Amino acid sequence: MTTSSSPTRLRVGVIGLGWAGQQHLEAYAARDDVDVVGIAGLETDLRAELAEKFDVPLAIADWAQLIAEADLDAVSIALPTFLHAPVTIAALDAGVHVLSEKPMARDAAEADDMVAAARRAGRVLEVAFNQRHRGDLAALAEQVEAGNLGRVYHARASWMRRAGIPTLGSWFTNRDMAGGGPLIDLGVHVLDATLRMMGEPRVLTVSAVTHAELGPRGLGGTDSGAKMSAQSAYEVEDLATVLLRLEGGGSIVLETSWATHRPAGDEIALTLFGTDGGAEVRVVDYAVTPGRFYATAPDGIDDRDIEPVSNGGHVAVVDEFLAAVADPLSWPEHDGSLGAERSRIIAAAYRSAMLGAEIRLDDIRPQEVAQ
Repeated sequence: MTTSSSPTRLRVGVIGLGWAGQQHLEAYAARDDVDVVGIAGLETDLRAELAEKFDVPLAIADWAQLIAEADLDAVSIALPTFLHAPVTIAALDAGVHVLSEKPMARDAAEADDMVAAARRAGRVLEVAFNQRHRGDLAALAEQVEAGNLGRVYHARASWMRRAGIPTLGSWFTNRDMAGGGPLIDLGVHVLDATLRMMGEPRVLTVSAVTHAELGPRGLGGTDSGAKMSAQSAYEVEDLATVLLRLEGGGSIVLETSWATHRPAGDEIALTLFGTDGGAEVRVVDYAVTPGRFYATAPDGIDDRDIEPVSNGGHVAVVDEFLAAVADPLSWPEHDGSLGAERSRIIAAAYRSAMLGAEIRLDDIRPQEVAQ
């Protein structure tokens, strides 16, 4: 980590140069208190193009070399899921603050190892849940915060695709590399947004069912990344449904798919049921969409649209991360624990589906981590 005498200007790097990594890179480059001093990725031509576009002095293939040589204050990690834990831990052990793409890790144990490394290093570890910063979902959250729904006691959350398996045969469809299918890839986003809106209630039990009906038959794939091929059989689910029981009697139903027979496109949907009102938003193909508020009056005359606020996305994620980095007193609060809890819930869902039984979240305990 740099010992520069200018504490307000951070030396930042990005590891992984796909779509997500480029979002991080653009967000850093737009700030006047950050120098992007290094990027790492295997795509030779893309790496050179991005280095020229953003005037990055060090552009290399080896992430370990970047951590060792770039004198970083902070780094974003946007690699395949199986690399999140080892690269994050290496960066933290080198004294570098880390912003990791979601999902945080393949399983709860890896996530706990990452939290342990952040606490051991005394550095910030955050996870990039960019969907929570969508303008439509953020507007829905504002309705909850304003008390317009009363107590939210049930939610339905989904992210559904008709044909959106991200490259058949790639690391995405390899269980060991990805940790799972759409539940860990897409479902974790809507799970995060929903729990955040409901005030982070404690999840008591998880009951899940997963299906793999289309992917194993070579159906439902996209052709967006043949270069990522791991020549893997289809080893993960293509649809999952989950019931979460919450402390205080609340509940969440979560549904997510990469491929299923339904209308075309991506659809993100979130419906909240409260004691004083309800609200929902349905997003098709990522277009920012007005939500709807349902008032207590039974005739519906008080129902109204919920206009989206400004769309945040990865810019908001990076801004929050850098705000935490700039405040050393807050570092212990930003140790990745929230992301690890999301990972624990997903792990419980996969265990439930495997066993065909409800799982108590307390049975998937965090490891003992150094304080």
